[in-house]
Amino acid sequence: MARNTVGIVDKNYFHFAHPPEEMEFECGQRLGPLTLAYETYGELNRDRDNAVLVLHALTGDSHAAGYYSEQEEKPGWWENMIGPGKGIDTNKYFVICSNVLGGCMGSTGPSSTDPRTGRPYALSFPLITIGDMVQAQKHLIDSLGIERLLTVIGGSMGGMQVLEWSVRFPDMVRSAIPIATATKHSAMAIAFNEVSRQAIMNDPNWNNGDYYNRPLPHHGQAVARMIGHVTYLSDIALQKKFDGPDKGGTGREGGFFTEFPVSNYLRHQGQKFVHRFDANSLLYLSRATDAFNLAQRYGDGSLVQAFSRASCKYMVLSFSSDWLYPTSQSRAMVKAMKKNNTRVTFCEIDFDYGHDSFLVQNPKQAALVSGFLDQVHREGG
Repeated sequence: MARNTVGIVDKNYFHFAHPPEEMEFECGQRLGPLTLAYETYGELNRDRDNAVLVLHALTGDSHAAGYYSEQEEKPGWWENMIGPGKGIDTNKYFVICSNVLGGCMGSTGPSSTDPRTGRPYALSFPLITIGDMVQAQKHLIDSLGIERLLTVIGGSMGGMQVLEWSVRFPDMVRSAIPIATATKHSAMAIAFNEVSRQAIMNDPNWNNGDYYNRPLPHHGQAVARMIGHVTYLSDIALQKKFDGPDKGGTGREGGFFTEFPVSNYLRHQGQKFVHRFDANSLLYLSRATDAFNLAQRYGDGSLVQAFSRASCKYMVLSFSSDWLYPTSQSRAMVKAMKKNNTRVTFCEIDFDYGHDSFLVQNPKQAALVSGFLDQVHREGG
């Protein structure tokens, strides 16, 4: 087990929306009971003003830090950011991370059992939005007795949830840190997601989403992951990993079916993914990111109007090598925030790992987050 870790952690389950008090989704459907899997690290202080809500990306989960056992080798997905003395210091802050509604890591989603039928929901699960995810998280935060969050923080789809929190529940959010994200998807981002979804839906085993207790659509799902993984990297990162005379074959040595090193790498990523994630959840969550449009939802098309609802302090972070969520999109949201005289700090971090830069050990990101949190906490209010 690594040093400076939160140590052994437990996954908890929050059950809510019991009939007849089902949760109403933005699509108009009502569903319940619902479950959110979540983890907490650190201690909630007496004033209950040190809570940090961490929001995960597309294929993340509630296991953001620590280990489930002494034998576990791989810690939570943001272990480099969450823990004693780290960017989100658990000696100071009470950290909460839940698996999103619609996910497949303990929270209710398409693979969960519908109590009315005894079978998985599959495609009968309601179409989910970023707003639905945040509404469910609001129920969790209320259950923990927290009236106001010190900050909400997350990257990619997590950053979309951060933005949604800040304008949907402005009285509950003192500060917000959206990282490597956007107020809406570009046409290119939607295009990559659509190709990934088609890869799954054209797998013969997908069976219109009803593949549970049958052969799984592993081939299509693996291809979808390969496509997504390419978008998370950068040209520089791939060059460092696979280019050069010492990096392996050229593909010419053994004929048409000779593997390139990068081919093997992507296939490995795809095969790992199919054993830990549900294909229908990937369809639902990717569609939710494509449908996210903060200006349309809260500002009648105006991003300035949408951010006029917020009352928190922001820190917006982007990365120089991120071509999926480029810095230009972060600058656009910062510009709209400033037109409302919102307190906002912005930084583009020079880093080579592409969109996944926010997940990689990054001292500058950690220092920026740590300093921002300390300042907000000192300010009180």
